[in-house]
Amino acid sequence: MSRLESFIRRLQAQRACLNTAVDLIRDLPGPVLEFGLGNGRSYDHLREISGPASALGREIYVFDRQVAAHPDCIPPQDRLFIGDFAATLPRAIAQLGRTAAMVHVDCGSGKPEIDAQVVAILKPGLLQLMRPGAILLSDQEIADPAFTTLPLPSEVKPGRYFMLRRN
Repeated sequence: MSRLESFIRRLQAQRACLNTAVDLIRDLPGPVLEFGLGNGRSYDHLREISGPASALGREIYVFDRQVAAHPDCIPPQDRLFIGDFAATLPRAIAQLGRTAAMVHVDCGSGKPEIDAQVVAILKPGLLQLMRPGAILLSDQEIADPAFTTLPLPSEVKPGRYFMLRRN
């Protein structure tokens, strides 16, 4: 499979999982958290399907080391946590508490050793930010007894994306 085909499949899987997760949290209060703004594509999609101007009206908070997104896809400054996750997670926990209804983690580098380090930094913070019943979507496997694995949308190949519910 070409890298282009792989990229397209990854984005299709991401969109299917985001849409499914938003449906799953329809009756669960709380904000959406996006880890990894990148160029802002998934943030823009989340904003359209669940953000303040959508029918769901959720606040979306975004975490990244630096802003490199398209200008139309940059969150408001008061919903942006910029810097290393190890530094921004404690501030987010203090500000938001255990309120998140959904978390999307899209921080994979393609380098397993680096991705494992990022997951190790993120996981304890995610557990402190996610309310019971919240949905976690990730491009990386995040295993913990506090999460129950959910079935992926039928069009998503296992291992391409991960969907979990906070117990």
